[in-house]
Amino acid sequence: MKDRYNKGNTKSFDRNKDRNRKNQSNDQEPEKHKDIIAGRNCVKEALNSGRAIESVLIVRGNKAGSCTAIIAQAKDKGIPVKEVDSKKLDFLCGGAVHQGIAAMAAVKEYSTVEDIFTTAMERGEPPFIIVLDEIEDPHNLGAIIRTAECTGAHGVIIPKRRSAGLSYTVGKSSAGAVEYVNVARVTNIPSVIDELKERGVWVFGADMNGEDSSKTDLTGAVALVIGNEGKGIGRLVSSKCDGILSLPMKGQINSLNASVAAGILMYEVLRKRP
Repeated sequence: MKDRYNKGNTKSFDRNKDRNRKNQSNDQEPEKHKDIIAGRNCVKEALNSGRAIESVLIVRGNKAGSCTAIIAQAKDKGIPVKEVDSKKLDFLCGGAVHQGIAAMAAVKEYSTVEDIFTTAMERGEPPFIIVLDEIEDPHNLGAIIRTAECTGAHGVIIPKRRSAGLSYTVGKSSAGAVEYVNVARVTNIPSVIDELKERGVWVFGADMNGEDSSKTDLTGAVALVIGNEGKGIGRLVSSKCDGILSLPMKGQINSLNASVAAGILMYEVLRKRP
């Protein structure tokens, strides 16, 4: 495996209850305010400025007038456009006037795949990369980014569509790790896997029907592919992997939460690296 890399270069009770409710409310508050850009002009200017945008949200059926141009601009930039119920947009915008359109801003600028390789080179280490195939839960994404930072991974790759992005919830779930980890957002995960392999990286997917991860050589340039919370790794993505890894399961439940499985495998890689 190393050869490929070398070649490729109370009242207390009541008070506590109230406090818990307040904390839950605070957890939801950022989703309604801190990463939402509301209104046609504001969304348009955010797009013009080149700011990192997660997605553009429009009220279902609202495609007339200036909204049409904004939608087209977002699509030209590869930004997902999602139709939502008007009540949901009202909630997300926290009462702000949104004119039927809003944008979810990212908490951090996205990196590129090249940035990930540059980080590995600067550290003098073989690349260690996490590839996420449609992880949709922002808490899972944040937890994975947090573990990636703790295990020394050089970056995380996510798809532009059908995936959680760098929202406030992800940043919070990562406990700040998002500030230190390259997160690249790409159009096509299978194509990126091909690129990684061409550059000397061995790519391993995570699935219950794979080989024992503890018996696999993970000492060189490695990428771990973690699949969607429900359906796992897609068929095409799986076929692109050099191997499939699994974790021993002794209980009655035959699967782990995606971020937990990812964490165990990341530490398996860390344990075996020099």
